[in-house]
Amino acid sequence: QTQLVQSGGGLVQVGGSLRLSCKATGMILSTFTGSTMGWYRLTPGKERELVASRIPGGETNYADSVKGRFTISKDNNRRTVYLQMDNLQPEDTAVYYCNHHTQSGHDYWGQGTQVTVSS
Repeated sequence: QTQLVQSGGGLVQVGGSLRLSCKATGMILSTFTGSTMGWYRLTPGKERELVASRIPGGETNYADSVKGRFTISKDNNRRTVYLQMDNLQPEDTAVYYCNHHTQSGHDYWGQGTQVTVSS
């Protein structure tokens, strides 16, 4: 069965970088390549925010709060989506979730990973 397994979170200083990974285990290639992929984050007291997304054609979109600092990418052979986060700031502290929205309309979610940015 398909699962999204996340890794790469942790504690980082202001201005540092992290790369989050989201591996789609058990997902066939056609489903992986045909899915819209996104990274969300959730902070206590705030609404869930879509920070980055990629459609199958390759277009990417970013929230204004992370534009220029975050980059979403993927590796089809590894069935993995990445979120490269640079110049991290305290307001980036959140639990980050990977999402795949398939062409058939099904949503898969990763388990979430904590990112903490401190001075």
